Amino acid sequence: MKYTGPKAKRCRRHGVNLYGSDKYDKILQRKPYGPGKDPRDSQRGKPSEYSVQLKEKQKARDMYGLSEKQFHRYYAMATKVSGQTGDHLKQLLERRLDNLIYRAGFAQTRFQSRQFVGHGHFLVNGRRVTVPSYLVKPGDVITARARSKASPVFGPIIDAHQKYLPPNWMKADAAALKVEVTALPGPEHAEQAVDVRQIIEFYSRT
Repeated sequence: MKYTGPKAKRCRRHGVNLYGSDKYDKILQRKPYGPGKDPRDSQRGKPSEYSVQLKEKQKARDMYGLSEKQFHRYYAMATKVSGQTGDHLKQLLERRLDNLIYRAGFAQTRFQSRQFVGHGHFLVNGRRVTVPSYLVKPGDVITARARSKASPVFGPIIDAHQKYLPPNWMKADAAALKVEVTALPGPEHAEQAVDVRQIIEFYSRT
């Protein structure tokens, strides 16, 4: 199941902003320690290797907003391709349509981009796609629906986009709310706060 509890609590647990909103950066600055923990307590034991791996997997799941079933499916897909499993896992996560909308700067958070896709605001190659997990590929052109462009929710996003630089595996046009996938994302484009090696080792244990 996906985590549906307090997002600030989850960010504090992992020590990173999982969701992209500025308010979680402020919370982490104010309380840079886990929920329920006394920052003066230095007697906590060293976490086990298993707990570190489990926490890293949960961190990645929370960042991309996935259930365990969804996340494990990506891991299984990554293992079936020759090469580094970790790199393929990162690429699959980045290729999700909701992630592309977020990376293109057309949404403030992945949660918001997932809502945009689910509500049918975007077209892929001229066809309406409402599945956030849709995997984009080079050559795909994603555009906002004509009537969606008039929505007031996109105004502030387009204004903020002037200071935003999308990753180089896509070509984004904020004014037109259009993005073209020009290449497959590389491992350097994925969330750098996630240690994918720990995740691979976690699943390798089972």
